This record gives sequence, C-alpha cells and structure tokens, in this order.
Amino acid sequence: MEILELSGTAQAGLIRRRKISSLELVNAHLRRIDAVNPSLNAAVEVLNETAREVACEVDKKLAQGSHLGALAGVPFSIKDSIEVKDTVCTAGTIGRRSAARSIQDASVVALMRAAGAIPIAKTNLPDLLFAFESDNLIFGRTNNPYDFSRTSGGSSGGEAALIAACGSPFGLGSDAAGSVRLPAHFCGIASIKPTSGRLPRTGHFPPAGGWIEALWQIGPMARHVEDLVAMMRMLAQPDGRDQTVVGMPFRDPKEVRLEDLRIAFFIDNGIAPCEPELRDIVQNAVRAIATEARSVEERRPPEIDQSYDLEMRWIGPDGGDGLRAFASALGSSHIHPLLDGWLQKFARCKTTLSGFADFWADLDRFRAAMFAFIQDYDAILSPVCAHAALPHGDSIEDSTFRGFSYTMTHNLTGWPAAVVRCGQTSAGLPVGIQIAAHPWREDIALRLAEGIEARCGGWSASPLLS
Repeated sequence: MEILELSGTAQAGLIRRRKISSLELVNAHLRRIDAVNPSLNAAVEVLNETAREVACEVDKKLAQGSHLGALAGVPFSIKDSIEVKDTVCTAGTIGRRSAARSIQDASVVALMRAAGAIPIAKTNLPDLLFAFESDNLIFGRTNNPYDFSRTSGGSSGGEAALIAACGSPFGLGSDAAGSVRLPAHFCGIASIKPTSGRLPRTGHFPPAGGWIEALWQIGPMARHVEDLVAMMRMLAQPDGRDQTVVGMPFRDPKEVRLEDLRIAFFIDNGIAPCEPELRDIVQNAVRAIATEARSVEERRPPEIDQSYDLEMRWIGPDGGDGLRAFASALGSSHIHPLLDGWLQKFARCKTTLSGFADFWADLDRFRAAMFAFIQDYDAILSPVCAHAALPHGDSIEDSTFRGFSYTMTHNLTGWPAAVVRCGQTSAGLPVGIQIAAHPWREDIALRLAEGIEARCGGWSASPLLS
C-alpha cells in the first residue's frame, strides 16, 4: 500500500531507478482497484490486459536503455467522457451504452501516453455530466471513500474517488461548473481547472462548441500537487485541432516566490454561506499560508454574488431544450433524475434572443469587474463549496445547490483555479480550499496549493479503505 500512496511522479522515479518494474506497479494498482471498487463503484471499465501489455513494453525499453518519458510506466485513470482508444465513451448516458469503441485517444490522453503514462481505468460520472454527483442509469452511483453514504461529487466523481482510494495516482476530468474541483474537495485530493483555452478538448464527449464553450476545460486530478504540475507540463500545448487553444507557455511554479504574493480571501460569497466548520478550516489554511505571503487581505470581489445566476442563465438560456434534444438524439429515452433536476432548474432561465443578449452583456460586465478586482492581487483564496460531501441525492436540492456557486465563479471568469485538501470535519470528511489566479498563471495557483499542502497535510488515506 505504501508505494500506492506515493505521487505518480515519485512512482515514475522508482521505475527509472529500477526499484520497481512498471508491470509490478500496474499490477499493484489493478489489485487495489479490485479491492476498493466494490465499495466505491468508481471504475466503470478496467483496462487490465492493455495496461499490462504496455507496462511490459516500458520495462523492455528500460532494460534496453531507451529514453523514456517523464511519467513512463505509471498508470492513470480517465473520466468516461474522455475518449480512450478501443474503449466505449458513454458519458454516463444510456444512449451511448452500446456506442462504437473509440478509434483514437482524446488529445490529452495521447499527450499522457507520449509522456509514458498508461491508461488503467475509465471512471464514473453523471448522465451527460450534468450533476454534482456521479450517478447514472448505466453504472449506478459512486460512493465517497470517506463515507459510503455520501457522494464523491460530480461530474468527475468517479475519478476523484478512485484517486483518493489509491486505485490510480492521477487522472483526467473536465469542469464546466466545478466538476474537477468539487469532487477533489469532497474526496480530499488536488485538482486544477486550467485557464480557458489552455488544454485541448479534442476527444471529449459531449464535444466543445456552443454558447457554453468558454465555461469548461479538461483538468488534471491527483492526490499530490506535484503531479498536477507534472501533468500540466505535458498537457499545456495545442493539438492543432481544438481552435480555442492558445499556445501560452506553462510557467514553472518553482519560480514563484510565496513572499512576493498578494492574496485576497473570502469565506462567504454572498450566495450561500459556508457551514461553520468548513469556514473555520479554510480560515486556518489562509492563516497558515499568510505567514509567508507578502500580504493577505480579507476582501470579497464586489460582483461575485452574481456567480450563481450568471452560470445558470448562461448554461440554460433555452430552458434546457437543447440538452433534452441532444439526449433524445443519442437515444437516451430515459435520463437520470439528477439530470432531470438540472433541466427543471434551467426552465427558470429560459429567455428570448434579446434576453440572451442581456445575459451576454451581464457576463461581460461581471468579467470586467472581476478582472479589475484581481489587479490588486496575485491570487484569491476561498471555499470550494458551502458544504463537505453531501448524502447521496442531496446535491440537486435547492437548499444545497447554491452552495456550488463558489466554483462557478471561475468558470465564468475563465481563470485557473486549483483545489487542495486543507483539513477535515469532525466527521472525518475532507475539506479543500480553492485558489484562483490571473489568466495563464496556473503556476501561482499551483505554488500556493503546494504551500498549503505542505502546511495543512494534503491528502490523507481513508480509514474505511485501509
């Protein structure tokens, strides 16, 4: 178990130094998936044979003295909305249950393979990715590793649960309203939603396009922040196919000096107040990093209380009609109740063409105001969500749903936002902190995440899965 708790970066180092073979490492992860998946239901397809075959190839090349990629021989997992060659990409919807197997990898999967990493499992998610829980009509629900009666989050909840349980050291998710950050918070791991336009989304289903295109990104997820850094180095490059990708250099977080950083933080976004225990944990994390930062000021962006209404209006200006038609065209004659719950919320957002133009103007004003605010700071720290992991089924309730607005803010801005575990509740549920930075400054968000991880402990193994 000890080797499985290491970062993927550390595991790659062991392989290079011949302390463990890739096949041994892959087999250890496969045994771990076999042990934890009956409790979690996180992995929906385990790539036993192909993972072992590739691991043997890595070991053979290493023995021959061949040059290997930085992550050579280390397994990784992939959310089941991201294509992996020769697997079915269901996106959790029954209309794609019998879809043809993918003929090629998504661009981000191909980039991970180029670095030597080995796909080991596809992971669970909600129906067409629309829920803050991972439950669908094909595979059922994923449980939280720290309390099986609670959700691991969504939409990348299977990914977060498997990584937290050491079934995979790191993996790939996607995020349009918090879908890599919220599961990381619920499951006590680390993640980052990169700047809009940073990573190629070719090979994701549903594909990029339409009016919500600017809201979402593919994002790395891991137990340890150093793996997020390693993955971003590999992934942050255009693929020549996703026209939204900007070839901005990825800066090294090691070159960021904590003592130079000006930080703003807030605990209440004016939409949904945090549970008191979460508030205290996040404040403690801010205090821990404040000892080294240039300045830390409690200040809430003045426009942030618009985040929830803007996100929901921007995703659902047609009242959900387009999403219903899309599901129907796929052959999803039945949809999961959680997706239906989102559609009911979108019905309240339906507008006319002129109303949509007003939405667009409101979003522009919001972005301008947020950009003006951050000019005085290098980063903004906040809660990830108003709640720790919720009981299954509670995420769609009006009483909790606005609590997800903390992550929505940075889908609207398009800024990078990282999450790292900074503590746990008295019930043993993980708590994360969100770190947002200027566009293209993932290095700042990740450097702060490393600092908080070092001071607050980062990921901690679940006692339920020892």
